[in-house]
Amino acid sequence: MNQELIPHLFRTEYQKIVSVLCSLFGIHHIEIAEDIVSDTFLTASETWAIKGIPENPTAWLYTVAKNKTKNYFKRNDIFEKKIVTEIKYNSPINNPEIEIDLSEQNIADSQLAMIFTVCNPCNSDEAQIALALNLLCGFGINEIADAFLSNKEVIYKRINRAKEKLKEENIKIQNQNPTEIQERIDTVLKTIYLLFSEGYYSTSQNTTLRKDLCAEAMRLTYLLIQNKATNLPATNALMALMCFHSSRFEARTTENGEIILYEDQDESLWSKELIDQGTYFLSQSSTGNTLSKYHLEAGIAYWHTHKKDTAEKWQHILELYNNLIILEYSPIVALNRTYALSKVMGKQEAITEAEKLQLNDNHFYFSLLGHLYLGHDNQKALQHFETAFGLAKNVSDKKVVTKNIEQLIHKNHKTE
Repeated sequence: MNQELIPHLFRTEYQKIVSVLCSLFGIHHIEIAEDIVSDTFLTASETWAIKGIPENPTAWLYTVAKNKTKNYFKRNDIFEKKIVTEIKYNSPINNPEIEIDLSEQNIADSQLAMIFTVCNPCNSDEAQIALALNLLCGFGINEIADAFLSNKEVIYKRINRAKEKLKEENIKIQNQNPTEIQERIDTVLKTIYLLFSEGYYSTSQNTTLRKDLCAEAMRLTYLLIQNKATNLPATNALMALMCFHSSRFEARTTENGEIILYEDQDESLWSKELIDQGTYFLSQSSTGNTLSKYHLEAGIAYWHTHKKDTAEKWQHILELYNNLIILEYSPIVALNRTYALSKVMGKQEAITEAEKLQLNDNHFYFSLLGHLYLGHDNQKALQHFETAFGLAKNVSDKKVVTKNIEQLIHKNHKTE
């Protein structure tokens, strides 16, 4: 059996089936939906190991999930009397046989309803995002803990409290009105952005790029774009950002999974199709009068699809970073801006700005200082690279820093 298939299907199909069952059962029985779907995947793992992979694995999962749900109805008298009665009563057609609709349209409708249910303001932003990552995106507790720079016990409690709060408030899983969408869209987009970021630069596993997470984030964003109520400028800007970043995936790492820095990437490996799609969605995002951080980050990513090092390119990027810092400051944005500043104003001014940041626990900070000091003070550059090596958390990052150290030592030997 293909060892990668079940994890891949779990990532792509788990949350679809959970969303449909949650929409059917209601928020109070969210754990039952999760248990049924988890049991479906356990059955798949056991059965496929013996009988082999079926011709259509996804259809097989849907069929088994339907059967397990119907069996649960039959076995559980309380569920049968209370929940199934309510489902039948609320159904347009009072059909004695409960229909578990796993059609493409109902999956899309159920997921959209679940996204906005999970991202309910009765919970804090952090709780909404953690629950959405777990329930809608199939994130494990450890992955969410890494994304939040927290520990798994804290995240486990946060997710459970968030579920309980939704139950206490008796939140209905249903399509949202325009006002509710406006209130919650920021958290929805933030959740998807965090999912993509974890895939683009993975902190939870010893690998830099996880394309499955990025693809899932893009799928959820496209789900929002396909719905008229959520097809907003910021949604399109986020999609553009992800397309531009994804366009360089094949050039970002070696066959061994080692990072290839932007300057060394083979431009012929960049996906023109994704760049074109990103340009389309960026154009679609230009309506209205609201500028989001996704617009600015998409603009920065757009200019990075132009490999040639021109003054115009870096001036545009610097201006976009300047606006991004004003709109939503973060130390990482300030750090990235410093590199653009070095391209426009020179290394000395960039060093002055960078050293103000004092990001002393961030290996990217010391890597950047190392590059900025190259040719200016090679001894300081070496010290910064060595500090970066000590702070780097995964093997790929350490290899990049090691390469920089080796090149600098070689260069110093040649000049002695």
